[in-house]
Amino acid sequence: MLKPNDLPLLCLPVDLSDEAAATLIEFLYELTEGLESHYYAQLKRYYANPDITQRDVDPTDPPF
Repeated sequence: MLKPNDLPLLCLPVDLSDEAAATLIEFLYELTEGLESHYYAQLKRYYANPDITQRDVDPTDPPF
């Protein structure tokens, strides 16, 4: 039996037309652009930090 954590985080439609697939991708690009614009100052500070490349990242540790 499935438990809540067994469900996929993202469910993608499987039978999209070519036009629908293109529209979906365009929407995702616009969403990403909006997020980058909204969080620009924070992203700039984060990536300007020289310690960012030296951080030890555990790939099994969730980001939040």
